Amino acid sequence: MKNIDLVILAGGKGSRIKEYLGNKPKPMIKFNNIHFLQYLINSLSKFSFNKIYILAGFKHKIIFNQFHNKIFNLTKIKCLKEKNLMGTGGALLNLKKEKVNDFVLVNGDTIFDINVNNLVKSCGKKKLGSVALVSNKKNTNNYKLHNLSVKNNNLIYQKKGTLMNGGVYFFKKKILNLIPKKKFSLESHFLPKLINKKLLIGKVYKDFFLDIGTPKYLKVSEKKLKHYFKKPAAFLDRDGVINHDFGYVYKQKDFKFKKGVIEGLKYLSEKNYLIFLVTNQAGIAKGIFKVEDFFELQSYISKKLLKYNVMINDVQYSPYHPKGRIIKFRKKTNLRKPGNQMIKNIFNKFLIDKKKSFMIGDKISDKKCANKSDIKFYYNEINFKNLIKKIT
Repeated sequence: MKNIDLVILAGGKGSRIKEYLGNKPKPMIKFNNIHFLQYLINSLSKFSFNKIYILAGFKHKIIFNQFHNKIFNLTKIKCLKEKNLMGTGGALLNLKKEKVNDFVLVNGDTIFDINVNNLVKSCGKKKLGSVALVSNKKNTNNYKLHNLSVKNNNLIYQKKGTLMNGGVYFFKKKILNLIPKKKFSLESHFLPKLINKKLLIGKVYKDFFLDIGTPKYLKVSEKKLKHYFKKPAAFLDRDGVINHDFGYVYKQKDFKFKKGVIEGLKYLSEKNYLIFLVTNQAGIAKGIFKVEDFFELQSYISKKLLKYNVMINDVQYSPYHPKGRIIKFRKKTNLRKPGNQMIKNIFNKFLIDKKKSFMIGDKISDKKCANKSDIKFYYNEINFKNLIKKIT
């Protein structure tokens, strides 16, 4: 999404589930050997945010060590530390020091796997934001989090409302000017004021929702996460498979999708496949173009595909070549195909059904990479969509 940032609230202690945390921040608990925070980033980074901010507090160093200044799906992650725990609302004060854009805000202990692109688009010019709502099956007396309804697109409170705050928001950056300089709760203190002034849009979604904040839900989380997130994957070379390879493609004017690619990728998305790009970019090592050029073109590609509701779950690239002109990129490495470190990196972050996964490439190095990763391999054909239909 153009010039939209992602902000993750990850500062809480997790008092209700502290016996399960082992003195770690709540979002750093592992399920199926993957941090919950990684699941959250996996589900959201495919929307091509400009930047990801993680607002850390309790035991912040654990989060910093894992995520600060890292690049995920070609998006830079920056962690910000709360000097004093300021609640879910006060934590946003740290954003005032950053050059933040309009942003999607999510809780670090829930996953609501909605189309956030749709949530962003729902916010009109006169509103300050949009709130994703989930069906509230158990009507409670917590009037600030539950008992919500939508009237003329406006989010309202209603004593017999059947909707609940899903913990995913889109806010315009000017909302930061309204935040008080004190500890406060976003849900209990700040949102009610905005709701009463009819400044928020409410959007109802029926997508996968999981809250790990209580022992009751924590005990079933591992099974639910595995059931929902373990999917088959398509590992795709880029130049020569996704686009025509004219030799070191790094400018938008030289980029052209191959026949049937957009249709084939849409088909994969509809079949619930994860989509990964795994690409050697030796032109960086040879000094033909820079890392920034690759990032800029790939951002253009991802945002173009997003218009067709096609999302790239991760992009792994190798800037290295053993005969590179740029010294820091001149080396032999398993990160470069036929090595399979790029695919290993993906396996370490995602739950993948290997038996149903495959790779498509146009070179013998792609085939060797797939063989080392124990996944099926297919050479690209003239019509990408036809090949995808044959495979799946």
